[in-house]
Amino acid sequence: MRTLLGLSGALRQGSTNTALVHEAARLFAPSAFTLADLRLPLFDEDIETGEGIPSAVQRLADQIRAADAVVISTPEYNKALSGVLKNALDWVSRTKGGPWRDKPVAIMSAADGRGGGDRAQFSLRLCLVPFRARVLPGPEVMVADARTQFDAAGRLTSPRYIAQLTELMDQLRALAQP
Repeated sequence: MRTLLGLSGALRQGSTNTALVHEAARLFAPSAFTLADLRLPLFDEDIETGEGIPSAVQRLADQIRAADAVVISTPEYNKALSGVLKNALDWVSRTKGGPWRDKPVAIMSAADGRGGGDRAQFSLRLCLVPFRARVLPGPEVMVADARTQFDAAGRLTSPRYIAQLTELMDQLRALAQP
């Protein structure tokens, strides 16, 4: 039994990054897939000190810990990963037990620009380094002009992107062997 957790750095309905996470899950073919909820309070150490780790944050940390593998897709906002995703990473870093440690992780991005979120992926890789996750080095899946790359059912249409994502999910599946 292989479980996959998906994180999308975009909250909006119809997000191409959320569609990309679902496409990754389809190709990974897990026995169970969960799309994490990143609607978390803004990180504020005063909240942590006064009330403790919010339950939604602890749930996310527990989901990361329990998953056999994690796939993350981020949009590119101002040449970096989204604030929503950075906030989630910051909060999870405050939980106990290092849920990311040795976790197989695949990252990808979908963006309207021609780079497909290349700088967002770079910044996401940097943010994951202290967690000591097993982030796959590639293939780098960067879906450019993202709004035109999915059909009405949310499926990727480009053979190039499908091939890259298939290879990435094959590698992630191999690392996630229980």
